[in-house]
Amino acid sequence: MSTLGETTRKPQGSGSLPLVRPQLPGWAPLLVAAESLAVALLLIVFLGWGPGLSGAVGLLFYLAVMPVWSSAVEGGRKAKDRLATSLMWSAFGLAMLPLLSLVWQVLSEGLPVISAEFLTYNMRNVVGEGGGIYHAIIGTFIITGWATVISVPVGILAGIYLVEYGDGNRLARVVTFLVDVMTGIPSIVAGLFAYALFVIFFGPGVRMGFGGSVALSVLMIPIVVRATEEMLKLVPNELREASYALGVPKWRTITKVVLPTSMAGIITGVMLAVARVAGETAPLLIIAGDTDSDNFNAFAERMSTLPVFIYYSYTQPGVPPEFGQARAWGAALVLISIVMLFNLVARALSKYFSPKLGR
Repeated sequence: MSTLGETTRKPQGSGSLPLVRPQLPGWAPLLVAAESLAVALLLIVFLGWGPGLSGAVGLLFYLAVMPVWSSAVEGGRKAKDRLATSLMWSAFGLAMLPLLSLVWQVLSEGLPVISAEFLTYNMRNVVGEGGGIYHAIIGTFIITGWATVISVPVGILAGIYLVEYGDGNRLARVVTFLVDVMTGIPSIVAGLFAYALFVIFFGPGVRMGFGGSVALSVLMIPIVVRATEEMLKLVPNELREASYALGVPKWRTITKVVLPTSMAGIITGVMLAVARVAGETAPLLIIAGDTDSDNFNAFAERMSTLPVFIYYSYTQPGVPPEFGQARAWGAALVLISIVMLFNLVARALSKYFSPKLGR
């Protein structure tokens, strides 16, 4: 009688089949990548090709050699897996190239400009060298802050209505359609809408920071509505039913059960919406205008923002143009840093407000 060990033992003899196919060594992809890099360098050195074309040929060399080698050693299935993996990594690398190029360009051009004076001075009576972006930073935070104050209550309440009270009725379908349409509205149209609205009350030629906030809120509201709607849909219905079974009213169930459960995702959506509109230029050019002085009152006079400052500094840099263009790169670096800060805050708040498990 054969034992268990005998039944699972590898067959012996010259005609036995291996249970495991041969595998390429772990350093095989690195070796092929090094050969691809060598091919690209040879094309640059001896044929004078550009880095872009040489890199493309090197990438094609890798995509051709690696699957062929894998097919010869590991078989066709593993070769297809390695080809798919190589294509995905190549697509990821190609997608990262513009981002890395942008970051490198902004850092190389903007870092030399950053200084205490640049961050704490405005551009009033400055011609040529000197000056700063303090007035634009203040304007960006004030206009974006008012836009958030307008958008968050409207967006969250609209999202609550669509999920908790709409239940597929006609009004909810109309609101959903309008939100979808507003998501694709060009930013310049939002600026024109805000300008036309304020002209009714203040007359032609009106320019004020709050008008820019209204324009940005038109862009923010659909994002907040959509984020709130999706997060509320993720809350299990069992939680609502358990609350109703205890006799809790619907409004209290929403405020005490549904919203706290989905708060992390809602806050993340709000912060991403803020980061989305913080870099808008076209609406603010129309309604908020531009100024070289500090303005802390959003309801009076023009107000400068970082996107508008960058636009005018690069398109109308003055004489000589080097100083204006350098300030534009410095302001661009500060704006990117602010947007990155918003995203980091969103991740931190999402982690803080997310439901705690294991209690």
